[in-house]
Amino acid sequence: MAEVTLENVTKVYPGDVVAISDVNLNVADMELVVLVGPSGCGKSTTLRIIAGLEQATRGNVKIGGHTVNQVPPKDRDIAMVFQNYALYPHMTVYKNMAFGLKLRKYPRQEVEKRVSEAAALLGIQDLLDRKPRALSGGQQQRVALGRAIVRQPAAFLFDEPLSNLDAKLRVEMRAELSRLHHRLGTTMIYVTHDQVEAMTLGDRIAVMHEGVIQQLDTPLVLYNRPVNRFVAGFLGTPPMNFLHGRLEGGDDKILFNEGSARLELPRWAKYGAEALSGREAVFGARPEDISIAQGPGAMQAKVNVVEPLGNEMIVHLSTQYHDLICKAPSDKHIAVDNEVSLIFDIDKTHLFDPEAGNNVTLTQRRHLPE
Repeated sequence: MAEVTLENVTKVYPGDVVAISDVNLNVADMELVVLVGPSGCGKSTTLRIIAGLEQATRGNVKIGGHTVNQVPPKDRDIAMVFQNYALYPHMTVYKNMAFGLKLRKYPRQEVEKRVSEAAALLGIQDLLDRKPRALSGGQQQRVALGRAIVRQPAAFLFDEPLSNLDAKLRVEMRAELSRLHHRLGTTMIYVTHDQVEAMTLGDRIAVMHEGVIQQLDTPLVLYNRPVNRFVAGFLGTPPMNFLHGRLEGGDDKILFNEGSARLELPRWAKYGAEALSGREAVFGARPEDISIAQGPGAMQAKVNVVEPLGNEMIVHLSTQYHDLICKAPSDKHIAVDNEVSLIFDIDKTHLFDPEAGNNVTLTQRRHLPE
């Protein structure tokens, strides 16, 4: 078991292409940290640098407290599971799982013991004599996991291991990976572009964008207190709504003028009235924090699309200036092209600086008097 630490790690490719910039990350012993972000954000490059498959241009990589910048991948005491399962097609499941141990000249009895234990853990005892072509995608994924588990490494690295599976299998394998983490108690670093995978698997999540970690925290903190507009918009399905407008002050109130409606902001905005009044701002509200209902301060919107999902509906709407998405109970009658009233759970909304993108809400709430 070991903690993994990145200190000011930067990777620059020829042509001055910066893949990651000044990344600092500490993954505690037995912790599962997910690196998430869109394609090209640097998450896989970060993982490959930890594995030793890429060399950092600057900075240090530490595993178990030891700097491993010059240590080859085979000596870093890590096991990596790739998006491509990379199983040997001519070998049985048993031989695929045992291959790495045999290369390291482990005794036969130890190899058999480790393969047997890993197969039992993954529920693939009956597949040991099969070859990869006789396995389903989920079974091949389990074999790839088993090959990593038998190594008993200090840390596991996962590079989008579920991307090739269908939706149902991905849900099943997410649960399998979560159970494995709790049973093995090993440090794990998991890379994905799927924010649902990140939210359900990670003890903590590092959201990356353009080679920089934007925010590192627990799933709920990231969801409820995003530090900037990118994090707020990346996490959540459907994503957060963003409305551009101007803040107006008066009569001890701060109002957000969306263009077609004015929304009164809560106590945290009033406290920062001088700083906020008269500014351009981006107002953020998650779909579940918008209700189709009558009430004071309601915003009028037209229904464009209704997507029934069984227990709820996703409703696409538009005002004169913005498109929005909200959630509604499945038994609520909502007709396309109708005008409806929207009520915002204003205490759960956010304000973002339109230029810097930072969450103004967090700044103002931090200075609230007790």
